[in-house]
Amino acid sequence: MTPLPQPEDLTSLVLRTDFTDNAAWDALKAALIAGDPYPNATFVSDPQYAAVGIHALVQADADADDDDKLTYLFLADSTTMADDEHPLLAVDLYDQPGRTFRVPPRWYAEVSANMSIANMDFADFAEAADESGTFRGFEGG
Repeated sequence: MTPLPQPEDLTSLVLRTDFTDNAAWDALKAALIAGDPYPNATFVSDPQYAAVGIHALVQADADADDDDKLTYLFLADSTTMADDEHPLLAVDLYDQPGRTFRVPPRWYAEVSANMSIANMDFADFAEAADESGTFRGFEGG
């Protein structure tokens, strides 16, 4: 696999891995953009990543030069596209490579902004996920 795409500065990589529904992809992008007035996502829709698995992404990042390594990314996978809520799959590539949680667009800006500036770690959000593995904000927040 080629090296993973690099997100633009202070944004998070949103990598499309499901290409079955262009309307769902467009709806997801619109929801993420509407959730925050500042750019917070670098969208990549490249068929070479169709149905790529987490293990392959972790390996691609591990094989990358140090300057090209990512600490996390968000996948727009088959669940993202099929679910009415469009929850992205957040994937840890740094501390616990392969660890995941889901995040609906409503919470994406909070997660992306805090992780992109290293204000909070992947684990902070993963550990706050509900029983379904979905982050829906912090209790009392």
